[in-house]
Amino acid sequence: MVDQAAKLRERLKGMHQLPQAKTIAVVSGKGGVGKSNFALNFSLSLADRGKKVLLFDLDVGMGNIDILLGKNAKYSIFNLFENKLSIYDIIEIGPNSLYYIAGGSGHNHIFYLDQDKLTYFLEQLELLMTEYDYILFDMGAGITRETIHYILAVDECMLVTTPEPTALTDAYSMMKQVVHQQRVPFYLIMNRATNQKQGMEMMNRMTNVAKRFLQQDVHPLGIIPDDSSVTNAVIAQQPFVLHNRQSKASRAVQSIAGQYVGESVKNQDNRGFLNKLKRLLTER
Repeated sequence: MVDQAAKLRERLKGMHQLPQAKTIAVVSGKGGVGKSNFALNFSLSLADRGKKVLLFDLDVGMGNIDILLGKNAKYSIFNLFENKLSIYDIIEIGPNSLYYIAGGSGHNHIFYLDQDKLTYFLEQLELLMTEYDYILFDMGAGITRETIHYILAVDECMLVTTPEPTALTDAYSMMKQVVHQQRVPFYLIMNRATNQKQGMEMMNRMTNVAKRFLQQDVHPLGIIPDDSSVTNAVIAQQPFVLHNRQSKASRAVQSIAGQYVGESVKNQDNRGFLNKLKRLLTER
């Protein structure tokens, strides 16, 4: 055991010299705005561009990434601790060579870890940091005392909302709670816009309000139109970018992914995630 621990420490030490994955939290102010569906289809669009992507369903207890994929995941994050599996054992492979970890249902153990399990979890996460270009965390809707640590630790947040007043209000409230604790880069996705004009108006309103009252710059990443093909894809348990590649929503997400990849190469240093997460979780 001592020998194995020493080997692991040596491996982790060497990994610090390698490029690290960019970590992204996909968040929303309220449920029902299409956050998980965006996270999945955006991840697939990144993978379609030759990026190695891991989608980590952290909507623990209410996870639905595997359902949207029409898959029955063999393991979820729950099994990492209960069955003492490695992180590699619970990673599934979906279409476009997208890697994902299911959130499972009925469990929220990941947010209530003792010291030994926390150390194990962080060590397992560190093993992944040089394996992928992007690691996306699909967070539960809103924000809680437990999930805030993950949101504060990532390199960037993608905030998904719709033009509905309640969704915009909840999105602003969610951003406000994060910003009051730490500055995190925010991207904004306006989902289910009736038309481009409405989407732009709501996008501008949100970015202006955040700048004025929170002194927070929000990067408008894109608008996804309201599209019946998305509902059809969900019923078919297929990602909409694969169910109908030429649909309005598919083209919008593919465009968003292309724009994001073009811009995100400017950010080179992604090494702070695990250090920040460890500090935040041990201080809780």
